[in-house]
Amino acid sequence: MSDDGSVYSNEAEEVSDLSSSDVCTKYQAASKIVNLALTGLVSQCVAGAKIIDLCQFGTVVLDSQLAKIYNKKVDGLEIEKGVSFPVCISVNEVICNHSPLPSEELPELKVGDVVKIDLGCHIDGFISVAAHTLVVSESAESPPTDVDSELGNVAVAAYNAMLVAADAIRAGAKNTDVTKVVERVAQNYGVNTIATVRMHQMKRYVMDGVKEVALKEPTAEDIEEGEEPVPECTFEQAEVYAIDVAMTTGDGKVRPADLRTTVFKRNVENQYRLKMKASRYVLSEVDKKFPTLPFTLRHFDDERQAKMGITECVNHGLLMPYPSLIEKTDAKVAHFKCTVLLLPSGTTKVTGLPMPTYFKTDKEADEETGKILKDLAEKEAKKAKKKAAKKKKKAKK
Repeated sequence: MSDDGSVYSNEAEEVSDLSSSDVCTKYQAASKIVNLALTGLVSQCVAGAKIIDLCQFGTVVLDSQLAKIYNKKVDGLEIEKGVSFPVCISVNEVICNHSPLPSEELPELKVGDVVKIDLGCHIDGFISVAAHTLVVSESAESPPTDVDSELGNVAVAAYNAMLVAADAIRAGAKNTDVTKVVERVAQNYGVNTIATVRMHQMKRYVMDGVKEVALKEPTAEDIEEGEEPVPECTFEQAEVYAIDVAMTTGDGKVRPADLRTTVFKRNVENQYRLKMKASRYVLSEVDKKFPTLPFTLRHFDDERQAKMGITECVNHGLLMPYPSLIEKTDAKVAHFKCTVLLLPSGTTKVTGLPMPTYFKTDKEADEETGKILKDLAEKEAKKAKKKAAKKKKKAKK
């Protein structure tokens, strides 16, 4: 295992970036599964649905689809596949990372609830992720009506910021360029970015690569409060990024929610001889099943042991928690995420669903953002037309 947590072959240097067509194919295959799971979850987020059922449904879709592909052994070894980020369903002022246990009683979704879905999977360590925001209605066939303009503003801002950020991440550009376009969109729609959310480079088996993109530049006050500026970096061809944008009508200063933290990731740099049997059970399971990528306690066979043992592991820095984050109760929050590949032909967005059409805004994009969005829409329309023609030609055969 390398210093950044990535896995490589000892016998020969294995190409593990987009310069390999096999790697590209694996990213594309993982992305299709992510989009399929996300689409299924959107249809299930209706009044009366239980959050735990949605999390389990999404996980089943990911696992069952992954089980259908890449089943031939390579050099006698099976290709690893699995969830790269647990299915999280965060409601209303909860922003992200909420993935409850089966034993926890939580209110069912009701009409008007704002749901943020977050998930990911990997094939051979090549990770694809996505997040989406929607409003709960009575049924999948009856979309919500009368979505208020505040929510519309923040949803449109977050989604558009994701698109223009993805467009700005290209070989030779700097992360500070992307931060500026995200800040410009937020200001234009009169909302705030959630600074604790950051975009990350992704590598094989690595969710949070060294290269990061901040959603806003920290102020002097932010730095005094402990927020560290993101080091400047330059994007390069053949890299992969998670374009992660969360925005709010609140002040953007979030805090951990009063909800059980169930999502964690192994800190491979730390070692410690644990005292409790339950803690040793947890660490043994993590090292066996989730050595580098985030997981949820829901994945453990023995929930009671997992809950008992997790604290000691966290206290000694063996596991890093992903607490559910929360805004003020009256704040409107939106979260969108997509995966982009920096290919020779340009930056290609491979995950993420279209923004729901019921999100309306009373604001207008600035001229520069508007031009980018128009160009992107035209490209998508051409791509869809080409795809439809290809499908029609195939059907005639």
